[in-house]
Amino acid sequence: MEALKERILNDGYVLTEEILKVDSFLNHQIDSKLMYQMGEEFKRRFANKPVTKIVTIEASGIAIAALAALSFNVPVVFAKKTQSRNLDKDTYTYPVYSFTKKQTYDIHISKKYLNEDDDVLIIDDFLANGQAAAGLIELVKQARANLTGVGIVIEKGFQKGGEELRNNGIIVESLAIVDRMTGGEIRFL
Repeated sequence: MEALKERILNDGYVLTEEILKVDSFLNHQIDSKLMYQMGEEFKRRFANKPVTKIVTIEASGIAIAALAALSFNVPVVFAKKTQSRNLDKDTYTYPVYSFTKKQTYDIHISKKYLNEDDDVLIIDDFLANGQAAAGLIELVKQARANLTGVGIVIEKGFQKGGEELRNNGIIVESLAIVDRMTGGEIRFL
């Protein structure tokens, strides 16, 4: 998606060779117009697939998942990273390691909101090593729902997540795939 790539080049910042900061438009401050366009692009890319729910993980995936859900006219269900007093006790649960925070979380989705009748599209902001996507896929399996595919805003193509998902037969559509980030320069596949 050219508009996204341009925005990454203009406003993205390479923090390290593994960390790309795009918080000025994607995961801290949100450019709603760009998010809407990305949601429409996910709808175009998955137009021939059944989707009854969009699933993401808190917190950065929620904004793009919500705007994509508008395009699909379906609800968003997001996995929570903490067990709180107001979260249903009957949940699908799976441990996920966060590349960014270098910490493992148990993610939870209430069994009320995901079941075997659902066709699920997973949407997230980043795909690096694939731990978040793999955890969400596990929750979809626990619910016996059908996984339609995985939509990613920015995939780090130099890390193994996308390749592993595709090698396992999962449809992955990434709006921008970063090939490498060296010397502060961003290169796309």
